[in-house]
Amino acid sequence: MPDSKLRILLADDQILFVESLKTFLNNYAEDMTVTGIAVNGREAVAMVARDHPDIILMDIRMPEMDGVEAVREIKPKHPDIKIIMLSTYHEDALVRSAILAGASGYLLKDISPTELITAIRALNSGIMQISPEIARSLVEQRYAGENKKPGAKKEEKAFEWFDDLTNREREIFTLMATGYDNDEIARKLNLAVQTVRNQVSTIYSKLGVKDRFEIIRLANRLI
Repeated sequence: MPDSKLRILLADDQILFVESLKTFLNNYAEDMTVTGIAVNGREAVAMVARDHPDIILMDIRMPEMDGVEAVREIKPKHPDIKIIMLSTYHEDALVRSAILAGASGYLLKDISPTELITAIRALNSGIMQISPEIARSLVEQRYAGENKKPGAKKEEKAFEWFDDLTNREREIFTLMATGYDNDEIARKLNLAVQTVRNQVSTIYSKLGVKDRFEIIRLANRLI
């Protein structure tokens, strides 16, 4: 039975926080086990090779090697490992860097422990995890009155895939990318949940993606 548990590596230099997180996960998440704690990105890279975790909870700001650089080191060699950035920082540049480096999600440290457990399980099932306020900020910057720069024509051409969506599909796309699930989208747009599911399937088909994480990547690939 222990072999069936999700193996979690924690990477954070805030010792009190990370030790408390380890205790909580080991005591209250019966399907998880913490394999170790790394206090910087370099340690995390070394421990991945030794412990082969399934999921890493990675801080952004750490000494010696930061979290984004650690993700860049880990993902090419271990593409199956899923990494959630767990940070107090929510600057858009940091979020984009982490996602482009290969992180599977970005959560703020003010998330409750029970919500974090739920997020880890959802991530393991293939559902991208990102704090709604972060996702909303990223997408709103892209679509809400962003200043045009030299080369904007080229960017607009690269976003022709967005023009392929109907107005309703664009609404749903943006809500998906800002952290809404199907039930929440249905309530917000006053639609049946099955209608939302059908629209989501159509969006996936049109854009050639398979999950919400790829939706986030599409929404933010012009960085």
